[in-house]
Amino acid sequence: MSFDWWTLSLQTINVIVLIWLLQRFFWRPVASIIAERRALADKTLADIKAESSKAAADLADIAATRAGFAAERAAILTAARADAAKSRAAQLAEAATQAAALEATAKARIAAEGDADAKAWGQRSADLGVDIARRLAARLDGPQVRAVFLDWLVAAIAALPEATRQAARAKTIPFDAVSATALDPAEQAHASEAIGAAFGGAVAVTYSIDPALIAGLELRGDHLIVGNSWQADLLKIQAELQHDRHG
Repeated sequence: MSFDWWTLSLQTINVIVLIWLLQRFFWRPVASIIAERRALADKTLADIKAESSKAAADLADIAATRAGFAAERAAILTAARADAAKSRAAQLAEAATQAAALEATAKARIAAEGDADAKAWGQRSADLGVDIARRLAARLDGPQVRAVFLDWLVAAIAALPEATRQAARAKTIPFDAVSATALDPAEQAHASEAIGAAFGGAVAVTYSIDPALIAGLELRGDHLIVGNSWQADLLKIQAELQHDRHG
């Protein structure tokens, strides 16, 4: 069997041409497509990784924001509780102050009412005592009692300054001698004589009645009044009682 070099050469050339054709028209486009697909895949993977990283960062931000919200909510609740506690404490303090003020006012009012009641009862007691003394003294009026009051009136006139008695003697308007009950003519004559002697000279005297005097004899003029009655004494005693009670 003989070896055909010519056929071998042609077959070798065919193989070479086929390889060249495959390399040029098949392997290069396919390799390019594979490279493009690989690059696209790599880019897609990179994008996915980037998106994953961004998503993770976003989740971290969201978690941080939620944590911040939770912390802020906790801080707001804490501040609100503190404010509520302060407000409650302030309200309690104000209520306590108002209660203390109301209590003090009530105590002061009770004390004032007690003092007023005590004063009122004291006044009533004094008035009652004076009224009882007035009723008892009214029973003692008579000539002997009027004579005693005339003596006291004469002594009071004699104790006046000389200038006052001299001015009284010069009066043209008569004095009014007031008694609780009427004086008979003899008593009036005796009283006029005694009063003139006390003034150091005759003076004009008229006589009138005032039952409020209870008993006594008062001399009344335009600018001179000599009080001399149980009414004046009782009023003086009543004034002294009131003064002692208020003091």
